Amino acid sequence: MASSITDVPGIRVGQVDRAGDGWLTGVTVVLPPPGTVGAVDVRGGGPATHETDALDPTALVRTVDAVVLAGGSSFGLAAAIGAQRWCEEQGRGFRTRNALVPIVPAAAIYDLGRGGELRARPDAQMGYDATAAAGACPEFAPVRRGNAGAGMGAAVDFGRYKGGVGTASLRMAGANGPVVVGALAVVNAAGAPVLPGRSAAGRQAGDRTPGGHGPLNTTLCVVATNAVLDPAEAKRTASAAHAGLARALDPSHTLVDGDVVFCLATGARPLAAEGEVDPRMQLQILAADAVRLAILDAVASAEAVETSAVGLAKHPDLT
Repeated sequence: MASSITDVPGIRVGQVDRAGDGWLTGVTVVLPPPGTVGAVDVRGGGPATHETDALDPTALVRTVDAVVLAGGSSFGLAAAIGAQRWCEEQGRGFRTRNALVPIVPAAAIYDLGRGGELRARPDAQMGYDATAAAGACPEFAPVRRGNAGAGMGAAVDFGRYKGGVGTASLRMAGANGPVVVGALAVVNAAGAPVLPGRSAAGRQAGDRTPGGHGPLNTTLCVVATNAVLDPAEAKRTASAAHAGLARALDPSHTLVDGDVVFCLATGARPLAAEGEVDPRMQLQILAADAVRLAILDAVASAEAVETSAVGLAKHPDLT
């Protein structure tokens, strides 16, 4: 295992990004196998999302065709239209009486202007290209980390340091040993990373003021597993995974964050009852830890980026 969300069988990731000439942004697409159950938990005061209501456990559709993570704030949600177009061409989607409608939820981070040009943001073509890249990936392919995809223009600690894309995976134990829980994170947080044995809370309150890189932030996560989960169980797993986000970033879920966790369950492996602890609880504990590890991986993997608009350094706690 490469400690990546793509350690989950059938999960593929495609990324498209652009830097220079005013650009510093991109798109990351998580492409699950057909029939994957999806859910989401949206927190924080500034979310930019698309089609998340369709993932309510009481809604009609149970499955997800792709998850799009993008830069560009709400403008970047246009990338989901391109992902839908690719899925439709591949015959993937919810079959209605006379059409095939791909279910493609999306969420975006705020990176507007970080490359120097406010109008340089993802569009439908970037979403199409990222989804096509995911579809072309072999199974278990590595994921580009750091300055990649939707994390290209990401920042942390109120815009002081470079954020990015990170990923991690964990495996259940015993009879559930074949069950893998993976996470991918796009980290653009108001908060700073919290390392084991060290809290960011020791900083002075006066240091926690937003930089000049836009008022909104966000951390986007996708948790994936090959376990069998129904929509309600997937929703509970997404909710539990937010604990990992809170452990990795201080502060988290603030008024200026649009933190989102998606959960994808491919349904290849039934969970086996073993011992006194419900295996769904064990899976949710791993989901939270995978998210925490993916977030720290994102910040550790990001390299300093200099642009015409802003210089983003590598976070000193993770050099």
